Amino acid sequence: MLLLFISVFLVCVWLYLKWRNSYWNRRGVFQIEARPLFSKVSSAETMLKQYARAKSLNHKYGGTYFLYVPVFIPIDPIIIKNILQRDFIHFHGHGTYHQPKDVLSMNLFNLDGESWKRLRAKLTPTFTSGKMKMMFDTLLEKTTGLKKVVGEYADSGQTCAIKDILARFTTDVIGSCAFGIECNSLEEPNNDFRKYGKKAFEPNIRKFLKVFLIPHWILAKTGYKFSGEDVTEFFTNMVKETIRYRETNNIYRKDFMQLLLEIRNQKETMDRVLTTNEIIAQCYVFFLAGFETSSTAITFALLELSRNLDVQEKLRREILQVLNEYNGTLCYEAVGDMKYLDMVVQETLRKFPPAASIPRVCSKRYKVPDSDLVIEKGVRVQIPVWGLHMDPEYYPDPEVFNPENFSEENRNKRPDFTFLPFGEGPRMCIGMRFGLLQTKVGLISLIRNFHFTLNEKTKTPLEMERGSIVLVAKGDIWLNVKRI
Repeated sequence: MLLLFISVFLVCVWLYLKWRNSYWNRRGVFQIEARPLFSKVSSAETMLKQYARAKSLNHKYGGTYFLYVPVFIPIDPIIIKNILQRDFIHFHGHGTYHQPKDVLSMNLFNLDGESWKRLRAKLTPTFTSGKMKMMFDTLLEKTTGLKKVVGEYADSGQTCAIKDILARFTTDVIGSCAFGIECNSLEEPNNDFRKYGKKAFEPNIRKFLKVFLIPHWILAKTGYKFSGEDVTEFFTNMVKETIRYRETNNIYRKDFMQLLLEIRNQKETMDRVLTTNEIIAQCYVFFLAGFETSSTAITFALLELSRNLDVQEKLRREILQVLNEYNGTLCYEAVGDMKYLDMVVQETLRKFPPAASIPRVCSKRYKVPDSDLVIEKGVRVQIPVWGLHMDPEYYPDPEVFNPENFSEENRNKRPDFTFLPFGEGPRMCIGMRFGLLQTKVGLISLIRNFHFTLNEKTKTPLEMERGSIVLVAKGDIWLNVKRI
């Protein structure tokens, strides 16, 4: 009887999963083959292939699965625009884990609904161009250490593994701008900021399966910490101690932490006041989003500049010319005047967008315009950013690194919502200005002073790290470096 019961149970489970995995077929939606859970190919590369498959058959959208959960993939930029902007009220959440008892999880990226709306309103004033200009000198200070480390490779003639160096540089920048703390990661590669920053980004399939399969309220009751107990304790104590020290000693710094404290202390506008826990969560996500995405962007930019020496030389000429106009001084305004630099950075973000796809969850029943398809509440959506960026309809010869893709003329030729490195609509990345500024300042300091060529130790064609949250090349990027 026990054997019979087990057999019937397994058959029922199999039939249920088979029924679930026909979800899109039953709705007349082109069903794209799902990525196996333990695939050797990254999820980003899988979605790139899924996009190309659907697009080749002229489908405006398709459907796939993560385990037994249906995922909607829009292909047409008009549908994407509707989801991200026009009909945002139907898709306002990322569907990521957040629970009040897990302090670090209550950040702007994870929140949805009214909680997200209130927090976004509080934080928006801290990311204006004026506030970025205020932080510029703090950011610029960190390039001294970057030039010193890279210069040592140039002087010794050793091959430079650039990925880790740039991650240490951006860790120092974000540590200083977000926490007001001198991390010194460039000089001390194994310090606590690097240790816990890397740990937060470590691929962990069990962690993602846990928050995907178990209801979040159940996890919260167990005291679950998505980022881990040690990471949570480190960042929580770091922020609290920084706040205590500043307030006790009446310290003022031109950084993100200062701006958050000023919002918290606005007693006359209680609806906009930040709590200490909210400050902790925002500093944490600002740190994670800032150091990893910008360091990978600079890494990929240097990779392409090393492979395209004519582009590197043209960029260097512009940098030197603009700096000459400012008497050799790198300032906020000088960065804004470097138009070709902006084109190089945008082209890098096209070929290698840090977020290869953008998640959304349908918050209420939605009928896709000009179709019979209804997306039900709770269905997950993935915007195929990398697919759009590598689509030859929008970017001729997409495998070729071509900054001219972002000339004013070529920008105007493309449909809206075909370039989405920072998302679009109300949930567009709030830190976009800072991310671009940090990336550009890092590149200026390096291209101005050093000449880079690709070393044969770099594995090509590139493979992407399988379990990484952001798009990261597998293995090191090795460069030859010479002083200018």
